[in-house]
This record gives sequence, C-alpha cells and structure tokens, in this order.
Amino acid sequence: MTPTTLTPGLEGVVAAETRLSRVDGQAGELIIAGFPVEELAAHASFEETVFLLWNDRLPSPQELTHFRQALAQRRALPSAVLDLLEAAAQAQLPAMDALRMAAGALSLDLPEGNPQEQALAAVARFPTIVASYARLRQGLSPVPPDPALGHAANYLAMLGGEPPHPAQVRGLETYLNTVVDHGLNASTFTARVIVSTGSDILSAVTGAIGALKGPLHGGAPGPALDMVFQIGRAERAEPFLRAKLEAGERLMGFGHRVYKVRDPRAEVLAEAAARMFQESGDMALYRLARHVEQTAVRLLAEYKPGRNLQTNVEFYTALLLHGLGLEPDLFTPTFAVGRVAGWTAHCLEQQRQNRIIRPRAVYVGAVGRRWADRAPG
Repeated sequence: MTPTTLTPGLEGVVAAETRLSRVDGQAGELIIAGFPVEELAAHASFEETVFLLWNDRLPSPQELTHFRQALAQRRALPSAVLDLLEAAAQAQLPAMDALRMAAGALSLDLPEGNPQEQALAAVARFPTIVASYARLRQGLSPVPPDPALGHAANYLAMLGGEPPHPAQVRGLETYLNTVVDHGLNASTFTARVIVSTGSDILSAVTGAIGALKGPLHGGAPGPALDMVFQIGRAERAEPFLRAKLEAGERLMGFGHRVYKVRDPRAEVLAEAAARMFQESGDMALYRLARHVEQTAVRLLAEYKPGRNLQTNVEFYTALLLHGLGLEPDLFTPTFAVGRVAGWTAHCLEQQRQNRIIRPRAVYVGAVGRRWADRAPG
C-alpha cells in the first residue's frame, strides 16, 4: 500500500495550477491575472475584470462593448426562478439560501452543454437574484434590469429603485473587483471539484454558494461593523476593545488564515470607502472606523504578541457596503456577485485541465468486525 500523509484541511497541499490569482500571505500581495489587486480594483470596470479572468487579457474597446451587451442581455430571470424567490421571501429565508436555490434553477432557459453560456448567465443573473430577493422580502416588486447600465450600476439600481450616484458605482465596482478571486479557497475548490467530475458550471457554482454560506468562509463583515457601531465614539474604542480581548473574545475584521500582514484588499477597500464617504459629505463613520482599526491593531499586538494580527477584508467590506445602503444579510450574497466571476473562471480552467480531483482519506475506524458477532435481535 502506498504510504499516506495526513494533512488536515489540505493546508499547504498544491492541487492545481492556475493563472487566475496568486496569494502571498507573507508579503501581503494579491495578484489577479497578472495585476496587483491595488491597480486592477481601482481602475477596471467589473466587466473588464471578468473578461480578463476568462481570457487572460484585457478586452479591446469593441470587445468590451460586446461583452457588456452579452451580460446585459442575460440579466432577466426565468419566471419560475422569480416564483421561487417569492416563495423564499414569504418564508423569510436568509438571502444566501435564496441565492443557492435560485442558482440551481438558472439552467431552465439555457442550452445544455454550453459552459460559456452558463458562465455568462451566472455572472449576469447573480445581481438580479440578490436584488430581486431583497425587494421581495421587503414586500416590494423587483426592479427590472436596465440593459443601458453597467453591471455594478444596474445592481445598485435594482436594489434601490433609482439610478445610483457615480461614486457609489465606483465604490461597488472596486469592491467586486477586489473580491473577484482569491486562490484556491473553500468555495473555489468546491467549484473545481464539482466541475472536475464532468458536471456543469451551474452545478459547480451552486455548490460554491453552499461552501461560501458557511461562516468560516463567508466571514463576518456584519459583526465587524456592529463592533464599530457599539463603540460609537472614538474615546470608547480602547476600553471597549480591551474588555473584549481580556474576555478572550475575537475582534471581528482582524486576522486572516493566509495573510500574516495587512490584507491588501483591506487597503483597497479602505481607500474606496474614503472616496465614497467623502463624496457623500459625511466622513464621521469612516473616521470612527479608521480609529477603531488603528486601536485594534495596537491592542492585538499588545495582547497577542508575535501573532501579527492585522486588518482583513471583512472590516472595510462592512463599512463600504453599509455606505452603499445594503443590509448586513446582503453582504455575503454581494460578495458572491463578485466571486462568481472567479468561480466560473476556475471552472473553465479546470475543464481545460480535465482531471478529476480525487484525494485520499486515512481510515481510522474499526477493523476485524464480523457480521456473525453482532448482538442478537
């Protein structure tokens, strides 16, 4: 028998080659298809980023126009999917459950055996699902998608019922670009495992949503912002945070399994949030969040020396999405609106590699049992 080495959680195990993103936790770097996340997120439209992931190059102006049109034309949901969302809203299900249920039904009006078409539909329709469900759960009618608007602007318009401010659009676009891909994380690995069996992209994406729904992966951007609101004033930050640390509680929005320095995505989103709040004319919440961050990092170094616990993507995700008017229950589904581009890109890449992902397990159960030895009765 071939010797086996147990690696819990597959940590450090290399399972695939990818050109989509590189995560360097020691250096605090995230490269997306060759671009540092700081450059790509702040300048690209989301459509440009999706095209880049799928094609390994940026589009020409003509290609970008065509790609935008291709996505816009696919935003509308089949009527049965809207019926499903209405039923979910009546039951007041969490938004991630509604997204998972709807994603599994997106193939109702799609041709079989066309991975590219499924990928386009998933990216185009995720904002429609999330925005429609948000309104249905409030007792409001869904806002039809507007093909004249870009991907991010249309999502905000469908959520709020009116054209968004350009600063809000840029803020959301920066966020979607920032979270579009991040190595072989749990949901991305799930998608690649599913599609490696020969299954279809929508099945893989639905499985990825299930993985993202788990709090150990989907994160806690809502609680990170709740902590800022609980603090309320800058002078309360240190005593509040000290009390939590002395009670052995975790500070939400700080520390990351991969990054041993500040999460580069946190820096990108901090700058995007600053621009957005400055445009709104009210910087009070942003200044408070910045003060809480600086205090938390200082106290974490004091209470947990050597751990180097720094700000992660959740902290400024919460601040930015709150500034866009989103409720906390929509934070993780909005993350999925961005990450679905990465999931589909990994699925297409995995299909080209065409090798099933099939690791082994170490058996630690009983041996030597005999059916004849079972207890009578």
